[in-house]
Amino acid sequence: MATLAAHQPATERPTHWKEDNPSPSDLSHIPGETGLPVVGNTFRMLADPPAFTKAMVEKYGRVYRNNAFGGTTVALIGADANELVLFDRKKIFSSEQGWGPILDKLFPRGLMLMDFDHHRADRKALSIAFKPEPMRHYVGSLNRGIADRMEEWGAGPMKFYPAIKQLTLDLAADSFIGIPFGEEADKVNQAFVDMVQASVAPIRHSLPFTKMKKGTDGRKYLVEYFTRETERRRAEGGGQDMFSQFATATRDDGELLPVDEVVDHMNFLMMAAHDTITSSATSLVYYLATNPEWQDKLREELRAITGGEGRALGYEDLARAELTEMAFKEALRMMPPVPSIPRRALEEFEFHGYRIPAGTPVGVNPTFVHNDPEIWDSPEKFDPMRFTREAEKARHKYAWVPFGGGAHMCLGLHFAYMQVKIMMAHLLTRYRVEVAEGYAPDWQAWPIPQPRDGLQIVLKPLA
Repeated sequence: MATLAAHQPATERPTHWKEDNPSPSDLSHIPGETGLPVVGNTFRMLADPPAFTKAMVEKYGRVYRNNAFGGTTVALIGADANELVLFDRKKIFSSEQGWGPILDKLFPRGLMLMDFDHHRADRKALSIAFKPEPMRHYVGSLNRGIADRMEEWGAGPMKFYPAIKQLTLDLAADSFIGIPFGEEADKVNQAFVDMVQASVAPIRHSLPFTKMKKGTDGRKYLVEYFTRETERRRAEGGGQDMFSQFATATRDDGELLPVDEVVDHMNFLMMAAHDTITSSATSLVYYLATNPEWQDKLREELRAITGGEGRALGYEDLARAELTEMAFKEALRMMPPVPSIPRRALEEFEFHGYRIPAGTPVGVNPTFVHNDPEIWDSPEKFDPMRFTREAEKARHKYAWVPFGGGAHMCLGLHFAYMQVKIMMAHLLTRYRVEVAEGYAPDWQAWPIPQPRDGLQIVLKPLA
């Protein structure tokens, strides 16, 4: 059996790796501030990330220098910045070196932590899991699991966020790994929860009783579990779940992906999928509850497609749920599940008149751009009509980037649309979702948005 050590980041860095960050003097020509000694602006950022970014843009402009979390980053703000960094025509921005300091200890060699040729080869191999036949299989398991859970919820008051989080974890165990709800799925789910919490823990060493220790223990459990299961599934063959597809995926030369790489891809995929879907489904439900006219429009659309209350939304009918997709896109605009995206410049470049040296950590900010009044009329208003085909064509292609962009565009974005459409089909055709008048929950903005009170809603049966 492979050991945990076999799955740690490689000691030999890729040839494009940059060892050193620029010195403070190298970045002194870029406007910004260092903040407090040692901690910089870390606590200001954590207190209210959107307000912090807004204040920095107003004071310094759309290119600014910021010191937080132990290092200096240059923020590049705007749709043109999103295109420069995410589309990356010249291949000078490293995703691996951007995300690595945050995720490398727990999710090394995930697809998002790969660059250029290696990323392209593995992405192509893993894309087999999102082809039509596997997707049809996922639709069946999603419809069954979601329908059963909606019946369990029943009418009445509830905290939506923890309920949908548990559901998405269970659905991931079913669709991604192919294990039924139960004790084994619970152990797998808890390991993922511990890893995700550890990825943003302030203590970055695996000391006793810390989140990082729980996270590394969770990783050890999952490495052993996925290694064992990869070998079993290769020996037995078959299986339509995502894990079985990954276990048998091959590169262009026909060779299977190494077992340890399958393990790392599964670890990363589960992390990337369940928290982002939980966040985006929660924000969509909140906006539908506070905009009942749009909730009614989606309900009418989904009833017409499925034929009535609580019926399955089939694979061939997913594209017909156009208003539901537009509403989901608008929720992703207002509250993107990944508020900021880090990269590291491998070469010197210029942007908005500033020379930014090689080795500089840089970041773009979807949350700011998605709510920028220079791009969006009345950005605080929930208006799915922003996502008609005509409106989308009239905007900058990188004004809306909840799934990233370029070569690192989220591999599972169609799965995300599918899962949310099926959730809404089962939820809205059974219940009316309401919140108390004037209810406006406080949202934790970072690392992934979530309502601090769990989102207090009431499900009312439809007359």
